[in-house]
Amino acid sequence: MTTGWPLGDQLSRTHGPLADDPDRVFMVESREFAARHPYHGQKLALVFAAMRHLRDDLRDDGIEVIYERAHSFADALDAFFSEHPNETLVAMEPASHGAGDRLRELVADASGDLRLVENESFLCGVDAFDEWDDGGPLEHEDFYRWMRERTGYLMDDGDPLGGEWNYDEQNRETPPADYEFPDPPAYPPDDVTEAAIADVRGEYDTWGNLDGFAWPVTREDALDALADFCDRRLADFGTYQDAIVHGEWSLNHSLLAPAINLGLLHPREVIERAITAYDERDDVPLHSVEGFVRQILGWREFVRHAYRREMPGLADANQLGHDEGLPAFYWTGDTDMACLSDSIGNVRDRGYAHHIERLMLQSNFALTYGVDPSELNAWFRAGYVDAYDWVTTPNVVGMGVYATDAFTTKPYASSANYVQRMSDHCADCRYDPDETTGEGACPFNALYWDFLDRHEDRLRHNHRVAAVYGHLDRKSEGELDAIRARADDVREQGTSGEL
Repeated sequence: MTTGWPLGDQLSRTHGPLADDPDRVFMVESREFAARHPYHGQKLALVFAAMRHLRDDLRDDGIEVIYERAHSFADALDAFFSEHPNETLVAMEPASHGAGDRLRELVADASGDLRLVENESFLCGVDAFDEWDDGGPLEHEDFYRWMRERTGYLMDDGDPLGGEWNYDEQNRETPPADYEFPDPPAYPPDDVTEAAIADVRGEYDTWGNLDGFAWPVTREDALDALADFCDRRLADFGTYQDAIVHGEWSLNHSLLAPAINLGLLHPREVIERAITAYDERDDVPLHSVEGFVRQILGWREFVRHAYRREMPGLADANQLGHDEGLPAFYWTGDTDMACLSDSIGNVRDRGYAHHIERLMLQSNFALTYGVDPSELNAWFRAGYVDAYDWVTTPNVVGMGVYATDAFTTKPYASSANYVQRMSDHCADCRYDPDETTGEGACPFNALYWDFLDRHEDRLRHNHRVAAVYGHLDRKSEGELDAIRARADDVREQGTSGEL
């Protein structure tokens, strides 16, 4: 007899081992696993609450659920196979590297049987990707176009809808001062979620703020969140997709990644709901729906396979040789840099900041500062409610800090000029975005030019970066000395907590 085993990020009844309503289900909350990192309290509460709601839904439908709150997976498996020695557990192959092998070892140690089936939480299976992959450098744009052709999403008789594959240039507008972003839906905790929050408070050393938890933890709420996004925010999503606005943590972003990565929503239904909104309404522009589809059909699927192909080496990649420690303000938010203080404050309050804050504020600063990639990756994995190793490692190590060029073609480094153009933080910041050196100069500026100077041998001939070296070449040696000194001061202040 088989027993379905939904792991904590596979909480779906529409695909995987629970799709056919098995007679018995086995679920595990492992305290040891949850205590591995100083996770954001809302992340642990989200996973535990979603698991417990699924448990209760299954039981309400007459399905037997063995739910173990155990010290470890090993203890839970020992208890299960002691009672059910002839059972075979069936789970989807975990997305994180090595997790499947570890589960096999634990089940074997418990004298049990485990069958891992294909992970159906994605749109591109392992075999399909490996057939497409020629073993050379991975190009996201090529993969995205292939996925569009393969699925038919936003296609018109073999051509991309509207004649272009990508409308990214229309996704960089700054909202006018009087623009009002709609509030996203909130899902106040019920008794099950309150109990999960209480357990997190009492049993774990966590980071961040547990108050105000409002993430969807059920399939019903996740579907409502999807509908709300498509009804109220999709139309303007693309236009202001890259904007950073003080006091606006959600803008028009979908906030659906936590639910998708838990298995409460499948990427197929999310994409198709957005495309339906575009097809049926006149107010949803193509660049909004295309930008949204690109995030899920393109980037989410791409990084899953880039991670799978490049691990385990990706976890330790550090092609730039960076070894600085992560500044303490990433944990405290205590910095006079207005953009980072606000962005990290969003993470502390909710376990969330949108993708441009992650890339062009948090990662950009760490990249030019010289932070050890593994330290930044650990912070992202612990701090974000939608973070798992397969998500953060390619996004942070590859995209964020250019520790590998296996699937990224340039470092996403910028000076304060980008921050000033895309955000409204600079006007009220202690640091001057127009100054590069001196005590009041924005740290992004000296760090940026110092970064280009330090890595000239690697970057000058990169065709996506080479043009900026003409600007660097026009700086005198005296200017460069002052830039290097200011960058050193910034690192010292970052270490001492005075930045």
